Amino acid sequence: MSFRASDLVELRQRLNGDFSSIESEVLGEKASSLGHHGRQVEKAMGALKAFDAAPGTPEERIVLLKAAAREVWKFLVQRELCGLRDQREVIRQYGIPPEVMVRLGAIER
Repeated sequence: MSFRASDLVELRQRLNGDFSSIESEVLGEKASSLGHHGRQVEKAMGALKAFDAAPGTPEERIVLLKAAAREVWKFLVQRELCGLRDQREVIRQYGIPPEVMVRLGAIER
């Protein structure tokens, strides 16, 4: 699964409007970035689910949680930059657990 069509509806509608070629290219780059970050979230969620199916050490799981939180945070920031601000559907579609959501934006020293 690459990127969600629901994430790109507004961008596609804009591409069909009367925009200059530069604006169209910018919107295309935004769509590409959303797709990239969506795939990264899918990978992170897949790694976490695979770990939970065959658990290892708690420390290994924490590493996966932190990685998932980083990827989800980057994806949600990119969505907001594109004007897509409702996160509920994305959280549901990608199966993002609360323990990942509470780590969004956390910076460790």
